[in-house]
Amino acid sequence: MLDQKTIEIVKSTVPVLEQHGEAITTKFYQLMFGNHPELLNIFNHANQKQGRQQRALASAVYAAAAYIDNLEAILPVVKQIAHKHRSLGIKPEHYPIVGKHLLLAIKDVLGDAATDEIIDAWAKAYGVIADAFIGVEAEMYAEAKNQKGGWEDFRRFIVDKKIAESDVITSFYLKPVDHKPIADFRPGQYISIKLEIEGEKFTHIRQYSLSDAPGKDYYRISVKREAGMLNPDGKVSNYLHDSVEEGEILQISAPAGDFVLDTNKETPVVLLSGGVGLTPMMSMLKTVVDVQPERKVTFIHAAQNGNVHALRDEVEELAQLENVTSYFFYDSPTEEDRENNRFDVEGYVTRQWLEEKVPVGEADFYFCGPVPFMKAINGFLLDLGVNEDRIHFEFFGPKAALV
Repeated sequence: MLDQKTIEIVKSTVPVLEQHGEAITTKFYQLMFGNHPELLNIFNHANQKQGRQQRALASAVYAAAAYIDNLEAILPVVKQIAHKHRSLGIKPEHYPIVGKHLLLAIKDVLGDAATDEIIDAWAKAYGVIADAFIGVEAEMYAEAKNQKGGWEDFRRFIVDKKIAESDVITSFYLKPVDHKPIADFRPGQYISIKLEIEGEKFTHIRQYSLSDAPGKDYYRISVKREAGMLNPDGKVSNYLHDSVEEGEILQISAPAGDFVLDTNKETPVVLLSGGVGLTPMMSMLKTVVDVQPERKVTFIHAAQNGNVHALRDEVEELAQLENVTSYFFYDSPTEEDRENNRFDVEGYVTRQWLEEKVPVGEADFYFCGPVPFMKAINGFLLDLGVNEDRIHFEFFGPKAALV
């Protein structure tokens, strides 16, 4: 527990963190990776170069300061981050390294304004916050290991099948090399893949949503090829598309994540996706069909056109069921798309369309896709009066703001 004086000092830094948070976290990563380059084997290089990790950490530090006297209020955020940490292999020994360099970064950016009293208070606060993460993550590691078919850290899987789903998305069916059972998962969760790419100094870890229903003897991920090998995201996705073939061995973590379908509810569910954001939605759709065949589900997918629309046939087959309705939006349909009636609406999902076509007043909404898509959907739902407890979404990468 923190004493009252420490709490007051930390909370007094909230306005400063709001103003300088991203500068502090940018300096933090520079210092930490400069002194501990081995941590680049864990952290996502793409998110670093794009600034997403810095912004996400700045937001987390700001929230921790604002709620230092009531950390229970940010427990959902702690658990969300802890899921990612467990899937990446973050361990208790990493936390002192992070704490040391966070304090150095605060001092570096704020200069004389970061008095010894402020640094001491933040050192105490960081200890409490780190203990909270370590405790939550210890439970997650134990659960991942001890569940039926579970394991610790990374496990070897073979690429049993590799299937091109569209011009830009390819599915990988993964089975354990040891032929032992694999852990179950909740629809919407993801796995981490650790890759050693020839010519690369550090390993790359990427998290991919599972795109099939639980209960199989394999995991399926469906990966979008990102443009350009110079793009850090493209380096990994292009490697998977071009160099990983059937029979290759990949190291993956046990499923993780808190963006999951609530199968205890029987209310209608609306699944909305843009681009490769359809992957967790596919798992949710298939799960509803498997375990809640009476539950009404509406599947809405937005894509540029049919050339890049993945897993279309699977959705169309499920849409033949009485409880499933699907809609496809293409913003730039090809002539072939038009001739073959491959889409339902030309253009983008709109507030008016949602109001007319889906049970806004009673449904639970789950959505994933590019940030602009998610911002638009979130705004439409709030405008339509959907309570926030019925709005669920997932970012691919560090958390960002939707408002």
